[in-house]
Amino acid sequence: MKLRPSLALLLAFTLTGAYAQSAADLGAGNTGRKASSLPLTASTTQAQAAQLSARFLTRFHYDSQPLDDAMSAKIYKAYFDALDGEKVFFTQGDMAKFAPLKTQFDDAIWNQDLSGPFSVFNLYVQRAVDRMSYARELLKKGFDFSTNESYTYDRKKADWPKDQAELDTLWRQRTMNDWLRLKLAGKPDDEIRKTLDKRYAGYIERVRQLDGEDAFQSFMNAYAESTDPHTDYLGPRAAENFDISMKLSLEGIGAVLQARDEYTQIREVVPAGPAAKSGKVHVGDRIVAIGQGGDGPMVDVIGWRLDDVVNRIRGKKDTTVRLEILPADAGLDGKHEVISLVRQKVSIEEQAAKKKIIEIKDGNVSRKIGVIDLPTFYSDFGARREGDKNFKSATRDVAKLLGELKAAGVEGVVMDLRNNGGGSLTEANELTGLFIDKGPVVQVRDARGGVEVQGDDDPGMAWSGPMAVLVNRGSASASEIFAAAIQDYGRGLIIGQPTFGKGTVQNLVDLDRFNSRASKEKPQLGELKMTIAEFFRINGGSTQLKGVTPDINFPKNGDEKDFGESTYDNALQWTQIAPAPDYKPVADLKAYLGQLQTKHEARAAKSPSWKLMLDELAQYRKMRDKTAVSLNFAQRQTERKEQDAIQADFRARHKAIDGSLADDDKDNLDDGLNPNERSLKSELKQEKDAKKAADPQLEETAHILFDAVGLIKGDAKLASEVLPYGGRFSGNATAAATPEQSSSPVAH
Repeated sequence: MKLRPSLALLLAFTLTGAYAQSAADLGAGNTGRKASSLPLTASTTQAQAAQLSARFLTRFHYDSQPLDDAMSAKIYKAYFDALDGEKVFFTQGDMAKFAPLKTQFDDAIWNQDLSGPFSVFNLYVQRAVDRMSYARELLKKGFDFSTNESYTYDRKKADWPKDQAELDTLWRQRTMNDWLRLKLAGKPDDEIRKTLDKRYAGYIERVRQLDGEDAFQSFMNAYAESTDPHTDYLGPRAAENFDISMKLSLEGIGAVLQARDEYTQIREVVPAGPAAKSGKVHVGDRIVAIGQGGDGPMVDVIGWRLDDVVNRIRGKKDTTVRLEILPADAGLDGKHEVISLVRQKVSIEEQAAKKKIIEIKDGNVSRKIGVIDLPTFYSDFGARREGDKNFKSATRDVAKLLGELKAAGVEGVVMDLRNNGGGSLTEANELTGLFIDKGPVVQVRDARGGVEVQGDDDPGMAWSGPMAVLVNRGSASASEIFAAAIQDYGRGLIIGQPTFGKGTVQNLVDLDRFNSRASKEKPQLGELKMTIAEFFRINGGSTQLKGVTPDINFPKNGDEKDFGESTYDNALQWTQIAPAPDYKPVADLKAYLGQLQTKHEARAAKSPSWKLMLDELAQYRKMRDKTAVSLNFAQRQTERKEQDAIQADFRARHKAIDGSLADDDKDNLDDGLNPNERSLKSELKQEKDAKKAADPQLEETAHILFDAVGLIKGDAKLASEVLPYGGRFSGNATAAATPEQSSSPVAH
C-alpha cells in the first residue's frame, strides 16, 4: 500500500523534516556526497538491472504485459508524475522536447541505453536548482500582499506552464504563500526572509546531492508501477531497508537519526541498544564525524545526506564504530566528544505488536477489554529459514500478548489494524489461526490460474472469546486477509471504515542471484518486489478494489477519493472464485449485530467525544477539499482568525472531555514552518501528546465489545450462535501451536 508523491515533494518533506524511521544506525559502506556532477549517467550495472527486471516483469508478473511502445507511454507518464507531478519544474517547451521519449523508454531498457531517462532526470535537477535560486532572489525584494491574487497549490490536474514567464509567476505565488504563512504566524519580515532563504538553500543542497542511483531508482519505479500499483524496484539500499522493516531488526547502534540543517541529529535512542547502554549518546546530539574500527580515520559527515550517514553507522555485529558528537546542550562551537560503540543486533520495537487494557464501566458493570495494536505483519524470513527458534514474528508476539491479556482477565479482545499496510502473507494466515480452531484462511491464485488454499492446520485457539477487528482506509493487504477471514468465519466483529482494497501478493526477486559478477558482500542490481498472485477470501470474494466492508461503520474522513486501490488507474479489476473447500462459518454474528448497532448509535449520539470527532473530521474534509488560497494579507488574516477560533473551540472541548490538551497548546495551528525548522524538543513533545490523546474510535470499539459480552452473558442461546463452534471453547482455550513454516511472500 502506498501513495506516491512527486519526487520533488518527497525531497521537500522527507529529506527536510523526516528521519530514518527506526533504522537509524546504518553502517560501513558508501562515501558521502556533497554534490553530484551533472550530467548524471547510468552505469553498466544499472542498465543490466533494468533489462533483467524487464525479463521478469514481462514473463513472470501476475498480469504480465509486453515492454513495447504502449508500455513505454505508461512509463513516460509515471516518470514525469514522479519527478514533477505538481508541474512546477518543467514547461510545455520542455515536454515538447521530451515527447519522442514517449515511445523510446522500452528500447532504452531492452538496449541497455538509459541516456534518455537520465537526460530527463538531469534537467529535473537543473530546473529544481534554478527554481529555488529564483525563489531566493525574490526574497530580497519582499512582496505586496494588498493585491487580490490567489495561489493554486493543488496542481495535479493543471497544465504544464506555457513558458518561463508563466513558471516565474507560479513560483512567485508559491514563494509569496510561504512568506505569508510565516507572516500570519506572527514572524517579522527579517526572520521570515532568513527562514525561507535557509529553507531554499537547503533544498538546493539536497537536490545537488541526487546521484545516478536516485535517477535509476526513480525511472525503474516508474516502469515497475506501470505494470501494477504494488510492483516496485528496490535498489540495494532500498532493499536493505525493506528487509529491516519486515524483520524489525538490524545490526547497528540503536539510534534513530534525523537530518536537521547541516547535521545528522539523534532523534531517539533505542532502549537496550549499544547507544543506550553506553550512556553517552543523547537525544539532540549531532554527529559530525564517523570512524570505522578502533583506529580508522574520522570522516567528516557535516552536510552529508542522511542515508549516507546512516550507511556508515550500520555494520556487522560485534564491529566497532566511532562517532564524533557535538552534544545537544553545546553550542555550535562546543567541545566535541568521541564515542566508541560496538554494533549489535537491535530490535525495532516501535513497529512490534503492543497490548493495553481498556476498562469500560457502564452503570454497575465493569469489564476489561484487551487491545492489541499491530502496525505491520512482520516476519524475519531469513532467521525463520535458518531454523532460529526465536525468529521475529507478528504471530508469535500476538500469541504471547493474548496469553498476558487472558491472565489479566480481559473479556474481549480488539485487534487494532488501523493503518496496518500489510506484510507477510504467511503471518496473516497464521495470525488468523490464533482465533479459529483450524480451517482455510485465504485462497491464492497464481498467474496460470491455479488456486492454492492456505489455512490453519493446528487445532486450538489462543483466544476463543468475543473479538473485534478495528480497521480503516489504511488497513491493507495482509490486514485485509485477516479481517476478511475473521468476517467470513463469523469469528469476530469488523468495525471502522472500509479498507484499502489491495488484493494482490508480491514476492521479492533478488536480481543479484542472476548476476554472475555479483558480490555477496555488496549487492549491485537490487530487488524486484513483483506481483505474482491474487488472493481471495475463503467465501470466494475478493478484497481487490472493494476492500473489507465493516459490520459496524465509523465515519469516513474523505481520503478515499485520493487514497486506496480504487484511485489507481492500473489496478486489477474485482473478480471472484469458488468458496474454499471445507469452509464453514463458525458463528453467526447477525444474531446480535442489530442490537450492537442500535446501542452504538445511541451512545454515539450522546457522546461529546464522538461529536467532537465528527466536527473535527468535517473541518478536515473542508480544508482538504480546498485547492487554492488568497495571497491577500487582510483576507488570509480573517481566515486565520476563523481557523484560530475553530481550533480554540476544539482544544477547549478536548480539555473538557479528557484534559488532554493545555490551554496554550496550539500545535494544530499553521506556524508556516517545515518539520525540521521546529525545535526537536517541541517536535517530540507534539508526538508524545498525540500518543496520549483520546482515541474515540478505539474507545467506542471497546464499548461495542463490552456490549457484546453483556448480551452473550445474558442469553445462553445467543451465546451459542455468536461464539465460535457453538461456544464450546472458553476464553482460556489452549494457544495455537507456534508456527514454524518458512515462507517469504508479502501481501504488503
